[in-house]
Amino acid sequence: MERRSFLLSAAIASGAFTLLGKRSFASILSDPSYQFKTLRNNVGWFAEQGGTIVWLVNKEGIVVVDAEFPDPAKHLIAELQKQTDKPFEWLINTHHHGDHTSGNIAFKGIVKNVAAHVNSLANQKNVAIAQKKEDQQLYPDTTFTDTWKIKVGDEHIKAYYFGAGHTNGDTIIHFEHANVVHMGDLVFNRRYPFVDKSAGASVKNWPLALELAQKKFNKDTIFVFGHAFDPEKVIGTREDLKAMQNFLEKLADFVQTSIKAGKSREEILQAKSIPGITDWQGDGINRGLEAAYQEFSS
Repeated sequence: MERRSFLLSAAIASGAFTLLGKRSFASILSDPSYQFKTLRNNVGWFAEQGGTIVWLVNKEGIVVVDAEFPDPAKHLIAELQKQTDKPFEWLINTHHHGDHTSGNIAFKGIVKNVAAHVNSLANQKNVAIAQKKEDQQLYPDTTFTDTWKIKVGDEHIKAYYFGAGHTNGDTIIHFEHANVVHMGDLVFNRRYPFVDKSAGASVKNWPLALELAQKKFNKDTIFVFGHAFDPEKVIGTREDLKAMQNFLEKLADFVQTSIKAGKSREEILQAKSIPGITDWQGDGINRGLEAAYQEFSS
């Protein structure tokens, strides 16, 4: 919808109604508001509203990683059903947040199995109970701890858990044959991240998890990120993982140094930037500062 609103505003501003005519402008507005693109082999990505989704379509079936919200999930399902009549074998959640799992419910009765880290399932249930939204959930029926692996057609899919980061249940999903990795919200590419301390996030361990990921995957790996300041940059490389690691290390160092210098929480939260960081943007710097303060002041 954001893309359509932009097109409408631009058309009005430029007098496009008279230049294009009703039919041409109508065709512009009929363009889908989402992105559905192939990355490599049979693996691609989808983005509309929420955390980026990765999908696989092959001769055996369909696999989807993350689900955004119900309406975007329905759009994704429709696109995938245009590609194949094979069944939805797996839906995998990188973590529990609503912009990654609210769309699970759209797969009810369609997908055979739903998988997530054991902590992600616990967090999803806790949030749903607190928000009285248990009836709007499709919970994972398969959980794992450190690693987990499945095979669908010629694709081997492996999940890795490297400890707490954005939450205490973030997993990295590797499509081994295509060499595509979904990092979930372990990477907010050049965008100030949400650090969910209520769900066990760790500013200290998060960069360590990213370092392990850089060692695990190679220079040819295509990485997909949950979010990015520039929506087109949800696709990246190991260099983007290194940049996110550097941001988190600088964040931790700044907050720890400030605490040791006797600065109060209020003084720390007044920071408008992190020393040594020039390429992170957005309006959420306080979220990381607050989380780091909670972690390092206790």
